[in-house]
Amino acid sequence: MPQFPGQPHPYPAAPPGRGPGWYRRLGPGGRAGAILGGSLLTILLLCCTGAGIVGALSDAQPKETSTDRVAGQEAVPAAEEPVAAPSAPPATAAPIATPSDPAASSPAASSPAASSLAAPTTAAPTPRKPVVATRTETETRRVAHGTRTVQDSSLAKGKRVVRTRGVDGVRTLTYRVTLTDGQRTGRTLVRSVVTRQPVTEVVAVGTKQEAQCHPNYGGCVPIASDVDCAGGGGNGPAYVSGPIRVIGEDVYGLDRDKDGVACED
Repeated sequence: MPQFPGQPHPYPAAPPGRGPGWYRRLGPGGRAGAILGGSLLTILLLCCTGAGIVGALSDAQPKETSTDRVAGQEAVPAAEEPVAAPSAPPATAAPIATPSDPAASSPAASSPAASSLAAPTTAAPTPRKPVVATRTETETRRVAHGTRTVQDSSLAKGKRVVRTRGVDGVRTLTYRVTLTDGQRTGRTLVRSVVTRQPVTEVVAVGTKQEAQCHPNYGGCVPIASDVDCAGGGGNGPAYVSGPIRVIGEDVYGLDRDKDGVACED
C-alpha cells in the first residue's frame, strides 16, 4: 500500500510487553476486544489513505488561466485554440413525476382501474339466517251451561223452582306457536277438548190450579156446583175433608146435625 508524507504506517508495531502467542493467552472478552480494535484501526487507516490519494490527484490537474484584469494591468490573452464543431445537444432524461407534479395527478393515474388495483376489495357480509323455533301453548275457555224447564203439578201454577243448578263447562285449546328471532310470527290450533262437561240447569214450573174458597166456611171449601164431604155418599163433583167450620149459610148442606161443624165424621 503506498504511503504518503504525514500519514502513519498502515500496520502499527506490536505494543510493548507482548511477545509471540499473546493472543492465545487472552480470554474470550479480550479476544473480542482485540478483534474489534484491530478492525476499527484498519478502517481508519483505509479512509485516511483514500483521502490522501484523492488530494494528490486533484493537485496534479492543470489550472485554468484567468483573463481578468489584475491591479490595472491587462492579462496576456491565451493562445487561440481551434473551435470545435458544435455538437448535438445532450439528451436530457425525462423528468420523474413527483407528488406535486401535475402529471402525477392526471386522470390516467386516478382512473377507476388504478383505484381498484390499489384499494383492497372487501367481500359482502353473508346475511344471517333467522332462528326459527316452536313451542306449545294452552288456554281455557268457558262453555256455558244450558237450561231445561219441566212442569210440576205439585206447585202452584206459574211458580218456578230450580231443581238442578247449572254449572259451566271448560274447553281446553292447544296451540303450536312459531317464533322467529324470539318474536311470535304464527299460531295454529292443534287440539280442542272439553275437559269439563257443563251441567244443565233444571227449572220446575208449577201447573196446579188453586181452588177459590167459599166465604161461608172456615176451611177452604171450593166454589163449585156442589160440594160433598169426602168419604160420604155424595156425588160431587167437588169434595172437601173436614172438619169444616160453618160461618154463614150452609149452602152445600155439609153440617147435617146443625152444630156449626161440617164433615166431622
